[in-house]
Amino acid sequence: MSIGSIAALIAAIAFVVLVVYLCLSFTKVNKILDQVQQTVTRLNTTIDVVTKDVDNLSIEVESLLNKTNTLVDDLNQKLEKTDPIFSAIGDVGVSVSELNHSTKQMTNNLVSGFGKSPSSAVRRFFTRTAVSHLKPKAKKSVPQEQPTDERVVTSHLESVTQAKPSATAGEIKIN
Repeated sequence: MSIGSIAALIAAIAFVVLVVYLCLSFTKVNKILDQVQQTVTRLNTTIDVVTKDVDNLSIEVESLLNKTNTLVDDLNQKLEKTDPIFSAIGDVGVSVSELNHSTKQMTNNLVSGFGKSPSSAVRRFFTRTAVSHLKPKAKKSVPQEQPTDERVVTSHLESVTQAKPSATAGEIKIN
């Protein structure tokens, strides 16, 4: 054998080894490509299922949102109907406060004018009523007229006018 034939033999063996190596590599690449194809097929199936589920879910969510919007609109309409009630309650509070103020002014006027013109029928009635409520009644079968004590009436009227209004006079709190 000559050197040329040995070189050709070595080249032929190297070529066979290269072909065997390439065949093994292509076989492995082919298996990997089959696995990738199976993965892609499963992925497409999963995406189809998820897409259907998301479509169904979006339909349900849209229905729920429509019902919620209807409920909120109904609630807003009912709340608008209660606004006059709260306004009326506030007006009643203001009226009570104004009545309180007017009563206090009337009492002040009565106290300041007491004794100046005692002939007034209103003052006499008020004095008799106040004295009869302030003094204990006697336990007698014969009714007697109670004496009018101007000092008792005046002190009672002054105590009423000096009294502070309650902390919640004219206010309405809603919890």
